[in-house]
Amino acid sequence: MNRNVIIGGAWPYANSSLHLGHLVALLPGDILARYHRKVGDKVIYVSGTDCHGTPITVRARKEGKSPKEISDHYNEEFTKTFNTMNFSYNLYTQTESDYHKEKVIQLFRKIYDNGYIIEKEEPQAYCPNCNKFLADRELILTCPNCGKETKAEECDCGYNPTAEDLKKARCQACGSQVIEKLDKNLYIALSKLQPLIEKYYEENKENWRKNSQNETLKYLKQGLVDRAVTRDLDWGVDIPVKGYENKKMYVWIDAVLGYLTATMQYCEENNLNWEDYWKNQNATMYMVHGKDNIIFHSIILPGLLLAMNDNMKLPDKIVSCEYLNINDEKISKSKGNGITILDLANEYNVDSIRYYFINNGPEKKDSNFSLDDFKTVHNADMVNKFGNFANRTLKFKGLDKIEVAKIDKQVDEKIEETYKTVSDNIEKLEFKKAVEEIMSLVEFGNKYYDENKPWVLFKEDMEGFKYVMYNCINIIANLANLFEPIMPTTSQTLGKYLNIDLNKWEKIIVSHEIKLENINPLFEKIKK
Repeated sequence: MNRNVIIGGAWPYANSSLHLGHLVALLPGDILARYHRKVGDKVIYVSGTDCHGTPITVRARKEGKSPKEISDHYNEEFTKTFNTMNFSYNLYTQTESDYHKEKVIQLFRKIYDNGYIIEKEEPQAYCPNCNKFLADRELILTCPNCGKETKAEECDCGYNPTAEDLKKARCQACGSQVIEKLDKNLYIALSKLQPLIEKYYEENKENWRKNSQNETLKYLKQGLVDRAVTRDLDWGVDIPVKGYENKKMYVWIDAVLGYLTATMQYCEENNLNWEDYWKNQNATMYMVHGKDNIIFHSIILPGLLLAMNDNMKLPDKIVSCEYLNINDEKISKSKGNGITILDLANEYNVDSIRYYFINNGPEKKDSNFSLDDFKTVHNADMVNKFGNFANRTLKFKGLDKIEVAKIDKQVDEKIEETYKTVSDNIEKLEFKKAVEEIMSLVEFGNKYYDENKPWVLFKEDMEGFKYVMYNCINIIANLANLFEPIMPTTSQTLGKYLNIDLNKWEKIIVSHEIKLENINPLFEKIKK
């Protein structure tokens, strides 16, 4: 197909470890990247650590560290997590990199010069004791709904504090009652950009998940309000506007423009032209993230790109998942029920984890994770179905090689049909259906094996035996290729066993003798 494809994975915030909710939101990006590379597209898949903003400064103050120490720690941990889960980013960077900061300042200035960043003076919470303006995250109050102490963003009970509630808030650092004081900031003029964003929404919404459509339309119907792009912080990206030397760039503008700056950096380092992706209207752009990040990718990022007035490519496909619950409870820091990705990956097969969350994750509706359910799916699908078919073919007692024979027409047609349906589903962002189609080929292979009874043919009809085993090998070869975007390590293991190339999204017909040496089971059963 040879398309230019940009895939942006949401930038995780350097404030705490990555939990399973992050994994289900970001995993589709890696599947898309691996699939598009196999079909021959030119892929740039980028993400990075979101290093700036109030929560990091608050955490640093509590722990007696600098914000940079906090963000560096989590950036290192995030990088390890994504490497462990076999994410294939072309570039995973961080907003604290000198390259990003330099480029995002240039982009900010471009938007400012175009008249889409304006100055406003509005009342904001101010601590007279600390002598500073405070963000919502730096405020605490008693929740009027449940009576518990909470930060001013949102209570765990689901209540969102009102403007009146915030007047009763206290400074989290010193406990003092806050006052309102006028503060001058720069704002992105989203109200001015609304007609352009509405047009963009109407032209692209059919390629978005339903939750993205609904959430975006809700904000558009309410009317977009101008949003502050500067903060009273000493940690973050500088503001290239006179009079704002003591402020920093709001973290959300800094991070979403990271998709563009990361592409620029990767292209610069690899002798490519970033404009072939971000100024090419025939390119395909995916934004992959969780439900709580929708408007940043469907409204904010398009708004910033439109404000550049420079023929910038806007996201085509918004890939937003729903929420993942743990043991029927919403993931909550206060409840401490968020299982980290590394915790799970250190205990269980990484490919099986990837498979489970694509096949059982919150693609279109909230889903629930329990360790018992994961073990059940692993044992049923990975061990009893896929692993069993591969193992009893590759480890057939008394067999040391599989010779080339004729391909069964029924097998050939099933394999071809599977490539087409899986490809169609991935292109439509129907990852669960894609996995189900591949598993259908696994079940077909098991049925083919059982009905043809190679253990009987081995004793009574050697030519028939060679024919059946050759066709089973072809099914396994194509399963390895089809599963590669979902389970890359397992697929590469099979690729080595069979001496086949897994770099192209096309049917494989094995044309060489397969020596069956040093074959190990693909998966081990997990005890409940």
